[in-house]
Amino acid sequence: MRLLRSHRSLAVLAAVGLAVTAITACAPEDEAEDKTGEVAEADECATEDLVLKEDGVLTIGTDSPAYDPWFNDNDPTNGKGYESAVAYAVAEELGFTADQVKWIKVGFNSLAKSGEKPFDFDINQISITPERDEVVDFSEGYYSAAQAVIALKGSPAAEATSLEDLKGLKLGAQTGTTSLTAIREVIQPDQDPAVLDDTNVAKQQLQNGQLDAILADLPTAFYISAVEIPDSVLVGQFQVEGGDTEEFGLLFEQGSELLPCVNLALETLEEDGTLAAIEQEWLSDVVSVPELQ
Repeated sequence: MRLLRSHRSLAVLAAVGLAVTAITACAPEDEAEDKTGEVAEADECATEDLVLKEDGVLTIGTDSPAYDPWFNDNDPTNGKGYESAVAYAVAEELGFTADQVKWIKVGFNSLAKSGEKPFDFDINQISITPERDEVVDFSEGYYSAAQAVIALKGSPAAEATSLEDLKGLKLGAQTGTTSLTAIREVIQPDQDPAVLDDTNVAKQQLQNGQLDAILADLPTAFYISAVEIPDSVLVGQFQVEGGDTEEFGLLFEQGSELLPCVNLALETLEEDGTLAAIEQEWLSDVVSVPELQ
């Protein structure tokens, strides 16, 4: 499993069973210490000493709806789905019981707003990018994924075998995502991509014939194609930024005192095999998806 920026490739995920943008800091850049890469020592992370939004409670943000396979049944609190399970594993490692975890709804696009964040961290398939890393803090990466292209079966887009084949098509992705950035910067289509409010809108426009194809991270694309739009096909996958695999990180307001302890928790969960077990349970193992060059 590729984690903690070890630069090892993650396994591609099985289709059946798979169910942001520059962000402004909460404090001026010269006043907020970037703790992104810090890992605390164990004796620095006693639960009672952690700096939290609410005493004795770990507050975690995510979007609503919260999609499979990241969250099951649109309910982050049930511990089901990859990101819900990761969040509870981190919480337990920090010393919190399940009833000491509070989830709040935070829209994906609202992460771009300035000011103090209402959560201790947010988990929402947020890709770590250099631009974002300048203005918020990220944990070390807890998951890596390629971008993937979804089209309706029998459509011209479904026959694409290269990124060049996608240039003449009408493509779309959710606003504020690296999928949208990948369309603009990697595919560079002949016409401007559709910038959509959320994944539900993207799926609807694809089914209505308003778009030739949509993009999402690979696990989400698997679930969309296998479960939500059965008459669709996963055209292929590709990497962004010179072939480096994209990583998701937990997002913190800049200067978060909690971040080094969360990095320690993630490091421990990787080393003891917990994260690999969560991946196996919720994302499963290899399926071959064509590479689009």
